[in-house]
Amino acid sequence: MTVDQSSRPRSRRPTPGEPTWDIAQLFPPQGTWSVEQYLNLNTNHLVEFSDGVLEFLPMPTEFHQLLMLYIYNALKEFVLARRLGMVMTAPMKVRVDERHFREPDVLFMRAEHASRRGNPYWDGADLVVEVVSPDDPDRDFEDKRREYAQAGIPEYWIVDPMRRTVHVLTLTGREYVEHGRFVERGIAASALLDGFVVDVAKMFESVDADRSSGRAED
Repeated sequence: MTVDQSSRPRSRRPTPGEPTWDIAQLFPPQGTWSVEQYLNLNTNHLVEFSDGVLEFLPMPTEFHQLLMLYIYNALKEFVLARRLGMVMTAPMKVRVDERHFREPDVLFMRAEHASRRGNPYWDGADLVVEVVSPDDPDRDFEDKRREYAQAGIPEYWIVDPMRRTVHVLTLTGREYVEHGRFVERGIAASALLDGFVVDVAKMFESVDADRSSGRAED
């Protein structure tokens, strides 16, 4: 008996270099993810959660990471010396409401609020810092400003590498007001933590020097 090969279903072989589309079928469609599914997601990418939708953040640049670590080290030294609480860096999930999770670059929780710290995520924070990513500045200046305010986080720092500025926002009611916009010659000061300051020019000079020191001579 001769089989008509043209009538048989043909399997489509994957093409090297194309995305692994079939894996996507193993996961829920965007908009239908549950909090539990999000928290169980095992990945080395920064992924935030917004009402059933996964938001994949760009991989941080060297400049981004050095700025984040500068703020983290300064804040951690200040907090530890005074036993004020705990300072962490991303990746660390922060629940801003029942259907939204963010991963701030730097976050601080007061010692008296330690019960809000958990292993899978923190329930809010007392201070968060974001280093602006060039792919979508509105995410830090608008979306997260709104969400962190609604979550009741008392202070929000926005470090803008492009403009070399630091914005310090403090919570009034359910909205942030600008405590200060500090350019390279300014000293960024916290309203929440009395005495915590960052010399903006020194920060960018230090990061620039760190980046230059690792480059080979021409």
